Amino acid sequence: MLIKLTVRNFKGLAEAEIELGNPVVFIGPNDSGKTSALQALTLWDLGLRRWVEKRGDSAPEKRPGVAINRRDLASVPVPSALQIWKELQVRRTYHNDSGQQRTENICIEVRVDGQTGASFWSCGLEFDYANPESFYCRPLRTVPDGSARMPVPEQALRPQVVLLGPMSGLAANETKLESGAVKVRLGEGRTAEVLRNLCYQVLELPDGEDRWSDLSRSLEGLFGVQMDQPRLLAERGEIELTYRTRDGACLDLAASGRGMQQTLLLLSFIALHPGSVVLLDEPDAHLEILRQRQTYELLSQAASENGTQIIAASHSEVVLNEAAERGTVVAFVGTPHRLNKSSNVLKALRYIGFEDYYQAEITGLVLYLEGSTDLSILRSFAELLGHTAQELLERPFVHYVGDQLNNARKHFHGLREAKPDLMGFALFDRLERHDLDAGGDLAEQMWPRREIENYLLPAVALGRYAQQQGAMVYDGDLLAVHETRRWEEAMGIALKDRGPPAALRNPDDAYWLDTKISDNLLTPVFSAFFKALELPNSMSKADYYRLVRCLEPEEVHQDVVDILDAIVAQHLKAKSAIT
Repeated sequence: MLIKLTVRNFKGLAEAEIELGNPVVFIGPNDSGKTSALQALTLWDLGLRRWVEKRGDSAPEKRPGVAINRRDLASVPVPSALQIWKELQVRRTYHNDSGQQRTENICIEVRVDGQTGASFWSCGLEFDYANPESFYCRPLRTVPDGSARMPVPEQALRPQVVLLGPMSGLAANETKLESGAVKVRLGEGRTAEVLRNLCYQVLELPDGEDRWSDLSRSLEGLFGVQMDQPRLLAERGEIELTYRTRDGACLDLAASGRGMQQTLLLLSFIALHPGSVVLLDEPDAHLEILRQRQTYELLSQAASENGTQIIAASHSEVVLNEAAERGTVVAFVGTPHRLNKSSNVLKALRYIGFEDYYQAEITGLVLYLEGSTDLSILRSFAELLGHTAQELLERPFVHYVGDQLNNARKHFHGLREAKPDLMGFALFDRLERHDLDAGGDLAEQMWPRREIENYLLPAVALGRYAQQQGAMVYDGDLLAVHETRRWEEAMGIALKDRGPPAALRNPDDAYWLDTKISDNLLTPVFSAFFKALELPNSMSKADYYRLVRCLEPEEVHQDVVDILDAIVAQHLKAKSAIT
């Protein structure tokens, strides 16, 4: 079994040391290095076998490397060998102690530690760029000048490393392919072109009929179908694979759902690679929640029966929770690190969710708001003012909690169990409680006015909204001026009928401070406005942020600026904690 992977200078991984297990699941956001780690293992396996094939299992001094063509690395399809180097850097220039300029090669390094029975072994390889079509492979140096290199342990050759990507759209017909052609397509992620071939290869195994029966029973338990044996149509050189539904209808595999095809792909692939290290990229793809749990159970069982080690990259919370209970979870957030079963991280994440943990690790700041409308209005104010909070609010880690301060506190302190340096900012409409802590790690604030919509200056913004929308609708029309005036008049009447006259004359009237403007003014005004125009109402509460665009920067209330400043200040604390 492989127990540790160490990688340097490969694709998105500058340097990473990753603990492995069986099964092990890699979690993390997109482009965090999960797939790169899987591909690094396939690179190591290819280099190891190519070295032993050409040079044997020893590492004599100064022994030159063996050449590998980039096309041989089917699991990492790239148009140039340069593409597998971190930031495409294959040379480094430096000055030695004498001040002379020197250039040295930057090698990709992949080292794998393993355990076979009671013995432990280690095998490291380096890969040296030659040209766009090839690179060299040799054992890792044990001394800086390369005069001594690591030997290749015989145990490292026993498990074959194979990579399988997620299922794509299944082809209607599938030609019988040679084994090498199947491997190339799998490496390129073209799983849809070889699923029937994989199933046919299972049937061709010495115990193929028994294995196919086991596989078919698994599919029946999950999807209620009975798989027929794959058949080779010799006259057409194609493989036919059908199944029978509960109603007895015989359908071609192409008629099945993507989830069933994905499960068949996984089970047939594992059956074909007993005793191997099987790398699975998104094995839960296309599977709904119940099937994800069942399929993970099947994979674990199949791996145990076949002596297979499974290393998977996933985004599924179901798979992650299952792996947390019985396997190993490695988080690719910051430096890849193992999440221990007894750690506060897993305890917290059982209640909070892995997705929130990812975002907490990435941003360092969680923003608590009552709902998405608040975020839209805040974002619009920041954009209008050109405030530094604008970039932060474009893609925030936001958690909506309604008007429940305790929910924000519970969620925040749960996440702090997983990430002790996390910062938070909670913003509410006016609350009756007065125990807010504005200066803590979770900065708690509420609007001095009744709600965020009270800062939209309706007496000003609504008239401008009508003018702008009328001009937009009738742009280029000969009656544009007349029609725009009609929109303004309709808004004026709606506002006058539903807004108190004293408040409409005085922007500092208590009405604007204490009234729930969204429900008591904006909703009835827009209803009457569009009714007078004989148009459908196109302004729901979710659209009120558009009124911010009707204001000038100097008209924005200082309360809004203060809140945006406070959010930025809390974010700076989070960045300081991260660095």
